Amino acid sequence: MSKQSKNTLKRLKLGKFKLDTLLEITEGINNNLSKEDLIDIYKSVLLDNLLIGKLLLYSFDKFNWNKELCIGTECNDINVLKDLHHIKEIKVLSDNKNPQLKPFDVIVPVFHKKEPLAYLLLGDFDGEKIEVSPIIKHLTFIQTLTNIIIVAVENKRLYKENLEKIAIKKEMELASDMQTMLFPKNLPNTDKIEVAASCKPHQLVGGDYYDFIELNRDEFAFCIADVSGKGVPAALLMSNFQASLRALIKRTSSLSELVIELNKNILTNANREKFITAFIGKYNSKTRNLQYINAGHNPPLLLIGHRFKHLTDGCTILGVFENLPSVTEKNISIPLNSLLICYTDGVVEQTNELHQEFGSTKLEEVILTNKDSSTKSIVNHILKSVTDYKKEINYNDDIALLSLRLK
Repeated sequence: MSKQSKNTLKRLKLGKFKLDTLLEITEGINNNLSKEDLIDIYKSVLLDNLLIGKLLLYSFDKFNWNKELCIGTECNDINVLKDLHHIKEIKVLSDNKNPQLKPFDVIVPVFHKKEPLAYLLLGDFDGEKIEVSPIIKHLTFIQTLTNIIIVAVENKRLYKENLEKIAIKKEMELASDMQTMLFPKNLPNTDKIEVAASCKPHQLVGGDYYDFIELNRDEFAFCIADVSGKGVPAALLMSNFQASLRALIKRTSSLSELVIELNKNILTNANREKFITAFIGKYNSKTRNLQYINAGHNPPLLLIGHRFKHLTDGCTILGVFENLPSVTEKNISIPLNSLLICYTDGVVEQTNELHQEFGSTKLEEVILTNKDSSTKSIVNHILKSVTDYKKEINYNDDIALLSLRLK
């Protein structure tokens, strides 16, 4: 067989090997081979079949550059951002002054949508050999193979990340459903009282809370509260607060004692990392007496005729001081058909496009304009006014509203 025929046969065998390798990799990807198995196939092809002497492979995994492979060199860490990030296409290294890159001859970058996914650094065993370098002979194939492997690994990462996001979303939706179940389902509308409420968490779950508890035929308690922060931690503390409130409210006639016990519970569960503002009231429809404590919360608005009274008396926020500095339990007589609006700071602190807050003045205007409407309608008008005010700006915080008409 002539030398030319032998070279032709050799090229055909090499071409078949490369095609078979690409098919094997593709089949492995389709069969969901692990990242480790794909990298092992890749390493075997470059080292055993293509006879590459030195290789160093870095890949990006969302946050960090990781060293995936290091063969035939000391594997000193390379500063990818400093030394490689500027390389946009295959680069042959000649007279490179960077000592970290000296063992290598070629850098092969892998990009996806202009973002670097990997950098492959290649070098030969013996740069003084006369024969053509394996890197030069197989560079196009190496580039193709590296792209396929790295994109497959990246797709695996994205797929896993997406599954985790779906799982987290389902868990959050379940938590949201469970939190919704904590709020009272049936609010009264009788000849004595009419109640409506709404709670809109900033995320799927939140730390704002309202409650309405019938104590006996003539008396009921109600509460609105706001846990510092947002999301799951705030929601967990809120649910604990609700359980404590409901357990304690019927065991004591004193709101002062109730607040002191709630403060102890919050300190135990939150360890001063979070605090709660709350307004707790107890109303007797026969005597028309409202007993309340405001624990550092936005003062509820009591509308009597056309004038507002701000309910501010009480104590400081809960969950900060082991012993509350002072607790003032206030009793006031409620005139017929008075309207009481309780709210969290997410209502008045919502900003618009000019970074201006909705504010208590606008809230009072909305209440006055709609004071003769049902409590449900008043709540809806407040929410609509806040939404119209913010326009395209996202909500800043959780929002809770509790509206009571004391007939």
